[in-house]
Amino acid sequence: MRILGLTGSIGMGKSTTAKLFGEAGVPVYDADAAVHKIYEGEAAPAIEAAFPGTTVDGRVDRAKLSARVVHDPAAIKRLEQIVHPMLGASRKRFLDEAERSGTPVVVMDIPLLYETGGEKRVDAVVVVSTDSATQRQRIMARGTMSPEALDAILARQLPDAEKRKRADFVVDTSHGLEPVRAAIRDILAEVVKMPRRRT
Repeated sequence: MRILGLTGSIGMGKSTTAKLFGEAGVPVYDADAAVHKIYEGEAAPAIEAAFPGTTVDGRVDRAKLSARVVHDPAAIKRLEQIVHPMLGASRKRFLDEAERSGTPVVVMDIPLLYETGGEKRVDAVVVVSTDSATQRQRIMARGTMSPEALDAILARQLPDAEKRKRADFVVDTSHGLEPVRAAIRDILAEVVKMPRRRT
């Protein structure tokens, strides 16, 4: 089985690309969805203990938690120490299940893949990208984020040019879905021939 790491900065089209991998029959592990799930259950007591007032009815209130940690690197580190072991366990369950079912390729959709050293746990990396004007336009069109909040997020992420340089495959989402589907077909044909690289 080959493990593809899928990553890309906010607004690049990564979620759409992950969906299209799913449509092509590839099991996709969504790290963000996994975080949501543990925030609604097992992580809530530990997060409430570390950051009092950030949970409501036994679930993490993401807006409150984000406001508490976003400008505090030490708090982000503390949060990661709580969440990462739980995420690691959920990732392992997903991979064990895929291995048992004989799936040739799986996709790990991990926004901060390079920032967390995740490229060592995959066989190849797919970076989803577009030009920065399109990226900003997409994010601002959602109406959920201020330009300042976007800049804070981008400052924590490896620059797009650096991600592209380190990627095995780059998927450009600037020209609609069909070129992305074509790129996915090519990647899936290619990755099964690549040597296993993860450590």
